[in-house]
Amino acid sequence: MELLQILECSPPLAREPLAAEQAAGVARVFKALGDPVRLRILSIVASREGGEVCVCDITDAFELSQPTISHHLKVLKDVGLLTSERRASWVYYRLVPETLGELSALLTVPATV
Repeated sequence: MELLQILECSPPLAREPLAAEQAAGVARVFKALGDPVRLRILSIVASREGGEVCVCDITDAFELSQPTISHHLKVLKDVGLLTSERRASWVYYRLVPETLGELSALLTVPATV
């Protein structure tokens, strides 16, 4: 089952417990976000005007090698947080708002909890 399907089927944590498959899928996303570099990459993409960033701009923001940045971008794509589009020799990255929305909904806690 794809991550977005898992998230769409997952109730808010405060309403009922997650099934094992749901928990494993959601944990993959949180594990990806648990790395400071990946969290910064997500922040760079999310805060960019126009909603997309060239890989060249992402690489320039870090003192890491291009292969390391590519690895982090792949992890974020694999868990469904980013999508990419190749244009000529550059790749542009965008957030997947549905995934972030589902994560947000999953973590929503009613005021009475």
